[in-house]
Amino acid sequence: MASVRDRICSEDETRLSAFLKMKIDDLKTDKRELVGVFGRTGAGKSYLINAIIEERNLLPSGSISACTTVMIKVEANMHNQKYEADIEFITKEEWKDELWSSSLGNKEDDDFDDYCDVEKLSALYGEEWKTKSPESLMDNKYFREVPEFLNSKRKILTCDSAKELSAKFVKYTRSDSEEGAGKEVKRWYWPLVKCVTIRVPNNELLQHVTLVDLPGNGDRNKGRDKMWKGIVESCSAVWIVTDINRAAAEKETWEILKTACSLMGNGGECQHIHFICTKTDLINDMDDPSATDVHTLIREKNIKVKEKINKEFRKMPQIKKHFGEDCFKVFTVSSKEFLKGDRLTPDETEIPKLQTFLQELNDCHSETLNYVSGAYGILSLIQGLRRRGVAAKKMDVCSHVEEMMRQELNKVRKPMEEACHAFEQCLSEGVESSKGSYEKRLKSFLYPNKVSGRGFHRKLKCVVENNGTHKPKKGKEINLNLTLASCLIDSIDEEFRKTFPNEGKSGPFHGVINTFSLDTEKLIPNYKDVELQLIFLRTEEEQIKGKLHKTIRDSKKRVYSSLSETIEKTMQECYTEAATHFGQDTLKNMRDTVERHVHNSKDTMFELAKDTMLAKMRRLTEDILETLEVTMQKSIELSLKTDDFSIPDFTTEFEKVKLYHDVYSDKDTSVICLFNY
Repeated sequence: MASVRDRICSEDETRLSAFLKMKIDDLKTDKRELVGVFGRTGAGKSYLINAIIEERNLLPSGSISACTTVMIKVEANMHNQKYEADIEFITKEEWKDELWSSSLGNKEDDDFDDYCDVEKLSALYGEEWKTKSPESLMDNKYFREVPEFLNSKRKILTCDSAKELSAKFVKYTRSDSEEGAGKEVKRWYWPLVKCVTIRVPNNELLQHVTLVDLPGNGDRNKGRDKMWKGIVESCSAVWIVTDINRAAAEKETWEILKTACSLMGNGGECQHIHFICTKTDLINDMDDPSATDVHTLIREKNIKVKEKINKEFRKMPQIKKHFGEDCFKVFTVSSKEFLKGDRLTPDETEIPKLQTFLQELNDCHSETLNYVSGAYGILSLIQGLRRRGVAAKKMDVCSHVEEMMRQELNKVRKPMEEACHAFEQCLSEGVESSKGSYEKRLKSFLYPNKVSGRGFHRKLKCVVENNGTHKPKKGKEINLNLTLASCLIDSIDEEFRKTFPNEGKSGPFHGVINTFSLDTEKLIPNYKDVELQLIFLRTEEEQIKGKLHKTIRDSKKRVYSSLSETIEKTMQECYTEAATHFGQDTLKNMRDTVERHVHNSKDTMFELAKDTMLAKMRRLTEDILETLEVTMQKSIELSLKTDDFSIPDFTTEFEKVKLYHDVYSDKDTSVICLFNY
């Protein structure tokens, strides 16, 4: 469409030409589906990804650091035939903060020997950090190999093979566990890295899909943690990877899922949770097994493990609030057997099932169709406007579609307003529940069992200094705002999932958008002379529906998070005051400050959180209605109330795009790769 735009730009500027240029500029194909891959160290994530995309030498596997927090994205290289690694660093200020907040900056801390702190510092500085201050460790001499870190730029590595690239980027994602005494000290730069994006050429599975290897529970670094949360809430699917021999009983794996489920579910876009058990080929309890015996044992073990994991999932109410059993599926895979095939057939390794899932994500990816459909609509409008002698019929059609739009807007408005009313009822119950239980919840937070006063003093100090949240070195995040908002969140979780289902096909928002129609196809048989304008209006409907679905997906995350965010804002004054306490009785004074503020705010804080969420819901409703009305009315005016016989003739381009549109509408997606003019 670039050539069409250039020719329009060469003509005199008119309202129509400006509209057409805007429509062409709005055509996009860059949205990607994200698949988040979680799992503890040694679970086999890297080997799994290598096997699925059939690049066995791409991601290094084995003794990766338990403390590595680098996010690794794997996607297709759509620009050239090279293997690329795009390395994004944290800022110098963020690293300086990490140095001061680590054991190095808190030598009086009981956790001075914290393993993750020591490993990070040793990776970058060797043994030097033990005799240096945080200020001296910021000297530029330590970062000579990574000037991009000092200059806040990205580092791009380019190679001809996966193996060569892997050898180059490994120092940005992990440490060499075999490095030890007597070896030359090397610097490993993963502590400075936020994210590494690996781009692989000629990989159809990654054409519209990005696999993201994620740390389990975010990160203490604010930049990495923000990116982690943004990715998790944007994932279409999540893979939980674990060793089959630990799968059902391993607490850490289930804890990852419980911790992230609200971000993925009501607060995100996730439609599929895949529990992937790796290393199914490992059989340890046979002295001299035959191939037949091993094959039978593997199959029997896989069946039993699937049953156990599905049973365990059904016992997880915290997860099931956000996801039904239809979203959850268990896979038992062997990456090793898929690549070598000694004991199992490729299908029995279940790697092909995951490949099929990724291929289906690509096939149902709507952005390319949206591009072709949008281009077809624009060219239909241009060709239709060149026709003469159809003014009367255009007036008839215009009257009909404007009346249809009024009726359809009313149909859209009613279910959304009913949803807002249902939310109001749920939230009112949540407010009363919050007022009745806040003291108990606050006490359990401020006076935790089996935690010493000295130990909790430091944690609470971190909480009030960081607006109510604290990411400890070990364990899950501590969040006072979520604790206070928990009754409100519980009150709307079920209704929220029904109102904003992640599959985006039903509910009072997504569902009514899908049914919106001006019935232009029914008008075509009676108004053949205006067929091209009606085709444009039909494609405009589909385009605006796609945009509104995206608006709803993005907005619902902000609606869901508004409860805890409002609590945080209400508590801000309290946190500021509590953070000023020091010296004798600091813990008591911080507790008293928090308890007093919550008690004095109980009659307004929870009501304000409720009102804020409802205001966002109503604002979303009005934005949807306004966007539909303004966009479609403008399209109606320019297609049915405008004539421009001087606009260039694009018959050749129209016929070409029509061919692509017709074929793609029949789901032959292979032709789209030809659409590159």
